[in-house]
Amino acid sequence: MQLGQMLVLAVVQGVTELFPISSLGHSVLIRTILGWHIAKASPDFLPFLVVLHVGTASALLLYFWRDWRDILVGLWRARGRARNEHARLFWLLVVASIPAGLIGLLFEKKIKLLFANLLVAATFLMVNGVVLLIGDVLKKRRPDHTLEHMNWSKALIIGAAQALALIPGMSRSGVTVVAGLGKGFDYAVAARFSFLMATPIIGAAALLEVPKLFRITGHVDLGGIFLSGALAGVFAYLSTWILMRYFRKQEVQALRPFGYYCLAAGAAALAWYFV
Repeated sequence: MQLGQMLVLAVVQGVTELFPISSLGHSVLIRTILGWHIAKASPDFLPFLVVLHVGTASALLLYFWRDWRDILVGLWRARGRARNEHARLFWLLVVASIPAGLIGLLFEKKIKLLFANLLVAATFLMVNGVVLLIGDVLKKRRPDHTLEHMNWSKALIIGAAQALALIPGMSRSGVTVVAGLGKGFDYAVAARFSFLMATPIIGAAALLEVPKLFRITGHVDLGGIFLSGALAGVFAYLSTWILMRYFRKQEVQALRPFGYYCLAAGAAALAWYFV
């Protein structure tokens, strides 16, 4: 991989992983439209992906460090049981992480076949846009609950929605925020739970691949890879900061701009594909 390609994909990863517009879908679209034939067998490819995800997970951990501190302290005081609100939140996040983790493991090979398919990514990017617009409708019809109202069934439903993000074009943050809105939470609360849920998911995905790095042979541009990881982390942190401020201020139609963008971007990609 060339350094320029790494840096562009790092910025795309950092922004679109948290914005509800699908990082995987944009990665497929950009690589295909720009004609970047990136060989997955390249010695740079695997460490590049791992470091990007480590950068994104680190940004989320840094932004929500107080939440994670309270969660871990609460878990310690409760001796691993859901005896206080923070320990309970920990186990709710565990429950929410199960569906996507299981589906990812069971259908990993089939899902990977979709990763380089522009038609799939563009189509589901438009589907993602429709889902976001539906989320704004759901918000109008539901009461605003706090995170204390989260229960096991709601966490499981939001976690099940997260599994949709394994399809290129479907946004992990988008579908989980919409699921949260559907269960009665406001934008800020739904986004907070979504981002807290993302930290262990992204971190675990990266850690699962770390042992493979020690088997890498051939020339690897470590400088470019770590620079890309740092860049992805910076943009992921900025994206989280912007989104959380935005969702706290917006009471209605907060997802509409992202929904329209996904519809337009997906339609433009399909037009490019067929013309």
